[in-house]
Amino acid sequence: MSEYKKPLPEFRPETKPYWEAAKRHELVLPKSKTDNRFFFYPRALSPFEDMTQEIDWEKASGRGKVWTYSVHHMGPTPAYKGEPPYVVALVELDEGVKMMTNIVECDPSEVKIGMEVEVVFDDVTEEVTLPKFRPVRS
Repeated sequence: MSEYKKPLPEFRPETKPYWEAAKRHELVLPKSKTDNRFFFYPRALSPFEDMTQEIDWEKASGRGKVWTYSVHHMGPTPAYKGEPPYVVALVELDEGVKMMTNIVECDPSEVKIGMEVEVVFDDVTEEVTLPKFRPVRS
């Protein structure tokens, strides 16, 4: 594994279950125990009216659709220099939440709004695995 130079996520106690699952190549989502709704991004309080701290973590389907996207030809830091264009997308998961991610394993010109995608995992360091999405293969 070569040295990863791009920005890495900041780990917080409330996101620990998410990152531990990603390391196992599983996508989990936080779910409010009081109103039984998924939410994303992981945080200490439910974003719904109940604002409960009572949160479960449930395995997600790992499937969804591209809600919107952007093709980037230049990254936000020098670590991206020389890379081909990459896709940053908002994916709406089958569970109803939207997740910011990258679309991989396809040419950026092939990405379309509504494209069905599935999660894949990128082990970028010994400690960090990033969920990304690729087009569903038929």
